Amino acid sequence: MDRGAVVRITDVAALAGVSPSTVSKALNDTGSLRESTRARVREAAERLGFVPDASARSLSARRSFTVGLLSTDSAGRFSLPVVLGAENALVGGELSALLATARHDPVREQHHVRALVARRVDGIIVTGRTTEPREPIRVPMPVVYAFAPSSDPEDASVVPDDALGMRLLVEHLAGLGRRRIAYVGGRAEQAASLVRHETLAAELAARGLELVGSPLYGDWSEQWGRRAVDLVLGGVPGAGGSGDGLPVDAIVFASDQLARGGCDRLRERGLRVPDDVAVTGYDDWDVMSLASRPPLTTVDMQLERLGQRAAELLIAAIEGDPARGVERLAPRLVVRASTLGDA
Repeated sequence: MDRGAVVRITDVAALAGVSPSTVSKALNDTGSLRESTRARVREAAERLGFVPDASARSLSARRSFTVGLLSTDSAGRFSLPVVLGAENALVGGELSALLATARHDPVREQHHVRALVARRVDGIIVTGRTTEPREPIRVPMPVVYAFAPSSDPEDASVVPDDALGMRLLVEHLAGLGRRRIAYVGGRAEQAASLVRHETLAAELAARGLELVGSPLYGDWSEQWGRRAVDLVLGGVPGAGGSGDGLPVDAIVFASDQLARGGCDRLRERGLRVPDDVAVTGYDDWDVMSLASRPPLTTVDMQLERLGQRAAELLIAAIEGDPARGVERLAPRLVVRASTLGDA
């Protein structure tokens, strides 16, 4: 056969010694065929370099073999890893992904939803930049929410297990002998700040440890992390290499960005991290956690794995086995110098 010639299904059928309909069944894993027949057809297709017609496959299966990935922001810090993880799983399932970013604009989001429905995608994964519950989208195909859960408890959502993440941090700090611990959060109205504080308080109380002062809430910024350190320490002067007389021996920050600012301020006040005050972050955002001085002990929410799990649930739903409710994905403790020093 000429190198430039298009290989047709009839060519594969002729080489394999079967009918074109048998070739179609063998390559699409349908019908009742002997495994030896399927193997013979696949070998013939591979030898000839046969590429199945995607449109014919879609028409036969009544599917588009595409999935929509809808992000409420511009595929940023949290949604980008989720999207990458989901895409990896979709490729493994021989599905293509269409990415749409709403950029916090409800009108833009509705436009993208209508476009995905018009393209007859097999399903949609919805993600965003926060773990705040969001209004669900209503479409005639399966939907799974990743990181940003649906407010409808019947919808399938996959979110990080923040409570477990905080328990891992408390266990780590307690094991290091830290006894007086303060908490610095982001915005007070956001679930991430509240859940992380509530879990920290409960875990410390259960261990007979002290949560020093009230939780401090502010912006998710390095500037607030710096300011919060001053509020925690009050008028205590720099210890000059000794932690004696300090009101705390550890500060738990609700994000790596907060913790990096906190480390800078502790150092400016003459305190050593972790010798005088141990510091922990949350998120394992390497731009912050590794650039911090010292590098941060933190919690990795495993966002790519979260996106992968969302895609697995969506594929199952497309195949007729939908999930319901919220699934919490276990995070991972990452220990670095901000609690262990040079050890």
